[in-house]
Amino acid sequence: MQYPRRVFLSVWFLLVGGVVVAAPVVQRIHGDVVAITGAVLQIRSSEGEALTVKLADGARLTAVSRADAAAISSGAYVGATAVPQPDGTLAAVEVHIFPESMRGTGEGYRPMDAQPGRTMTNATVAEVSAAGRPAGNTMTNATVASITAANQQRRLTLQYKGGEKVVTLGADVPVVMLEPGDRSMLVPGAHIVVNVVRQDDGSLTTDRITIGKNGMVPPL
Repeated sequence: MQYPRRVFLSVWFLLVGGVVVAAPVVQRIHGDVVAITGAVLQIRSSEGEALTVKLADGARLTAVSRADAAAISSGAYVGATAVPQPDGTLAAVEVHIFPESMRGTGEGYRPMDAQPGRTMTNATVAEVSAAGRPAGNTMTNATVASITAANQQRRLTLQYKGGEKVVTLGADVPVVMLEPGDRSMLVPGAHIVVNVVRQDDGSLTTDRITIGKNGMVPPL
């Protein structure tokens, strides 16, 4: 499955010595690796622009691969990008399953500055159940002729320190597995998402790269 590639800008403001100053602008760029030499990465963005990006010391590389919703079980640590619903629940847009070694990463619930109207919840799955029927539904007792995946929906109860959220997961929502990555994965043609900051001299640096495994285009 291919996912749309987008570029997002995030700006934070900090209070330093009583003066409000803008923190670095973070740009999220989707693209493909062209080459890497030492800590210098050459990429081609989804818009066709050739870019040179320097990897910061300690840059975090994360690999992403396709996963099945069946892999989401009680006790799993996940990240759910979602849209708030009128009833107080969240409708998942995509779900990321973390390995045990990344448990606790970004734990909590927060709005996403880069994607207005969306939230991110990184938490432990306390319960997985079938989504309840909306109010006003009717009851039909009959013989089941077929079951289609499109009609399946799960309800995830996510618990984090200080709170809990209920997230509904439709059958068509992308589910991916995250794991620590390394520079050996930055080969020509690899699909990546790079969080970059433009420096005063115009150069680009990154401290975070997501790399698609087995030809996958990261949905993040």
